[in-house]
Amino acid sequence: MSTVFPSRLGVGYSWDNVCAMALDPSLAERTFATEAPYSVSREKIAEFASAIGADPDEDPDSAPFTFPMVVAFALMGRLMGDPDVGIELRNVVHRDERIEQIRPVRAGDELVAILTVESLRAAAGVDMIATRTDISTVGGEAVCTATATLVHRGAA
Repeated sequence: MSTVFPSRLGVGYSWDNVCAMALDPSLAERTFATEAPYSVSREKIAEFASAIGADPDEDPDSAPFTFPMVVAFALMGRLMGDPDVGIELRNVVHRDERIEQIRPVRAGDELVAILTVESLRAAAGVDMIATRTDISTVGGEAVCTATATLVHRGAA
């Protein structure tokens, strides 16, 4: 038997609604890897710098700090777009993101990455999906680690 809470969560929410996970818990520890290396060129660095309001001519061979997120976001898109995962993009909010730079990205780098779903947690009617993306060169030189948390509200 479930207790119904007529609270700020809304009439009709039960403890089962609040704590149930909409996503399959086996998603934790699943990985998504780049299918092909991402070639970093001066042109891509200049486009990115311009898009974020930086001077694209300041150092044409060195990418802005957040440039690796181009690679990380492609993997995040694969995670969210995978029909077996069950994420509804319209129900996702990006809660936080952190980047730990190990070394700057430079023109000529060939980048690969692996996104790992580190954990899933249900709270207050949403799923919190913690991810970690390790980005390196094709030669294995670490470039950065990005962590992010997505908040997903399952279908009503």
